[in-house]
Amino acid sequence: MVILNDRCNGCGVCVPYCPVGALSLDAARRRVVVDGSLCTDCYVCIRHACARKAFEPGALPGFGDVFRHVLSDPTETMAETGVPGRGTEESKTNDVTGRVRRGEFGLCVDMGRPGVGVRLRDVDRVARAVVAAGLKLERPTVSPLGMVVEDLETGRLREDVLDQHLLSIIIEGKAPLDRLGSVLEALRRVEAEVETVFSVGLVMRADEGLSPSLREELDRLGIEYPFRAKVNVGLGRPLAEP
Repeated sequence: MVILNDRCNGCGVCVPYCPVGALSLDAARRRVVVDGSLCTDCYVCIRHACARKAFEPGALPGFGDVFRHVLSDPTETMAETGVPGRGTEESKTNDVTGRVRRGEFGLCVDMGRPGVGVRLRDVDRVARAVVAAGLKLERPTVSPLGMVVEDLETGRLREDVLDQHLLSIIIEGKAPLDRLGSVLEALRRVEAEVETVFSVGLVMRADEGLSPSLREELDRLGIEYPFRAKVNVGLGRPLAEP
């Protein structure tokens, strides 16, 4: 992000618009400044924050810079997945294509939030933890995160993107039901190692004879859960084989 000093009058109106606190007012210079280490290039400031049009996009010289911008700007669409934003349509809605088969559960770890953001270094830690516990990550053609995962077998991300700061991103995958406890335990352990917040979504099939193990595992680990959910009744779906 670039601030055009000949247009900025230092009014500071733009500062609270930044979702990660990257803007601040330099009172001595009477100019707004941007912390490049925090800026996610979401372009909220360009679209909404300045009547004098003092913001313009900066250079995005590397793959990681472009990835950061596309994931953080909700008006952009990831060309590889055809979906805008940080995850797939399924993680935002439900298991609409039947990707999660009988005997499996789906997992969405939504990392970062406006006001906090997330470093991909922290995403790397969580991805490695859940993969080691048995989760199989989604492919790059399905999940945006897959584009920066160097090794799907370990969950390791590309070294050159680890310092990138995004608004948020979703770790998506699935595993056999008997790995549910291990994956949740891995999340409980790794939560103290990351400098951001994350929320967890579980995709469970409501087939006849569904195991009650989900509540038992959540209770065992002391994880609170809401008494609400999204339900896909399967009209016209799934596309995948049962």
